[in-house]
Amino acid sequence: MSSSTSGDVHGWFAQQLAFPLDRFQREACDAIARGDDVVVAAPTGRGKTGVAEYALAATLQRGRRSFYTTPLKALSNQKFHDLVDLFGDERVGLLTGDVAINADASIVVMTTEVLRNMMYAGSSALDEVDYVILDEVHFLQDAYRGPVWEEIIIHLDTSIRLVCLSATVSNAPQLAEWMTEVRYRTAVVTETTRPVPLENHYMVFDKTNDRLHFLPTFVGGAVNRDAVRLDESGARHRWSGKRQRGGSGGTRKLATPTRLEVVDALDERGMLPAIYFIFSRRQCDEAASMTANAGIQLISQESQNSIMQIVDRRLEDFHVDDLSALGVEQFIHQLMSGVAPHHAGMVPAFKEIVEQAFIAGLLKVVFATETLAVGVNMPATSVVIEKITKYNGDHHVAPNPGEFTQLTGRAGRRGLDDVGHAVVLWSPFVRYSEVAELAGSSTYNLRSVFRPTFNMVANLVSRCSREEAREMLMLSFAQYQRDHDVVR
Repeated sequence: MSSSTSGDVHGWFAQQLAFPLDRFQREACDAIARGDDVVVAAPTGRGKTGVAEYALAATLQRGRRSFYTTPLKALSNQKFHDLVDLFGDERVGLLTGDVAINADASIVVMTTEVLRNMMYAGSSALDEVDYVILDEVHFLQDAYRGPVWEEIIIHLDTSIRLVCLSATVSNAPQLAEWMTEVRYRTAVVTETTRPVPLENHYMVFDKTNDRLHFLPTFVGGAVNRDAVRLDESGARHRWSGKRQRGGSGGTRKLATPTRLEVVDALDERGMLPAIYFIFSRRQCDEAASMTANAGIQLISQESQNSIMQIVDRRLEDFHVDDLSALGVEQFIHQLMSGVAPHHAGMVPAFKEIVEQAFIAGLLKVVFATETLAVGVNMPATSVVIEKITKYNGDHHVAPNPGEFTQLTGRAGRRGLDDVGHAVVLWSPFVRYSEVAELAGSSTYNLRSVFRPTFNMVANLVSRCSREEAREMLMLSFAQYQRDHDVVR
């Protein structure tokens, strides 16, 4: 890119942002202007997407194409709409496997698997591509889908530049070093500070005296000793869900606060709007329905009217019988209370209504699965994590520090909140000390889970000799990390 073109794009980019360019954004844009591959690691809400948009704008100025990949269809759909607003609908397309819109556009948003399949098929669509954006590249440590990211990094033509966006990871330089070794010169740009400071809280209900405790997780930079003592004083047993007054043997009976108690506590403290994470689609629906049916009222008549305008606009093409079958009355009843569910099992139109209303500040509580922690732009003042463990299909597991940070990263809206709040609820299965360790961790190492997939093996067999295939497999990030572990 010429210096004049670079300056033009820098000026355009600065005009698009609601805030002045941060140091890491300037460094990342400079690396893109030099023609490097780039790894950008920064906290949620810090402005990583703006760096990708800079690369897209630079590509448009040269009359070339670029692809923007995301790990989720929902995120691809949102990114498509965002880029249409920024660059115009004639310049932006969408490919998610089951949706194809303007596929020959200069900028095409797609899921990562779509790009991998295009690459292996030798698609001519890649011939005019200058940049590929790999959003949420830390997904390469996902046990089931992670290899896709590594396959792209290894096999994508090195004439195509990569812009990799990641949540904060401690070993981003190692990822960049590996990419330099297997692909091309790669710059790493990191930012560790959140755009809005975060306060961590711990909530527990003491059944012994019917008292709700809302405690800071840390006091003076150290774990809260009151929370430690309270947690250690409680009997740890499976709770049936029914409150029993009184205790025995001098042991406290502790319980997870109910969802209504949590919402009321946040409302009283001015900590709404909130995203309330529940790792179950069914329970997200149940939580929204129960909260609304309890008669809670979190929004004004003016907000209700604004929500109905969004509802009418989004559902105008639906037949009344279809809406009835989809349970639209209950859905609207929840919205009018200021609450709503959000998960991948919802009707897309309903989910989009929730997203638009929440972004506009019209909803106060969204009960969501963890997919809302990945990329979808719905910042809140507070984030609630109901259970620190979730079922992975085999057993219950706790999130790693990086996943925990993804969840809490939604707390605190830049330009609106002075501080964000992360609230973890007491659980009989997890000690307070474990919660504090997660909340206080500052190390989030990215570990590869690479394994040869069927697609990759089929591609290697059709294109390479046995020795070439072996050499290609040895290029994985997993092998790179193992080699460095051995050396260390």
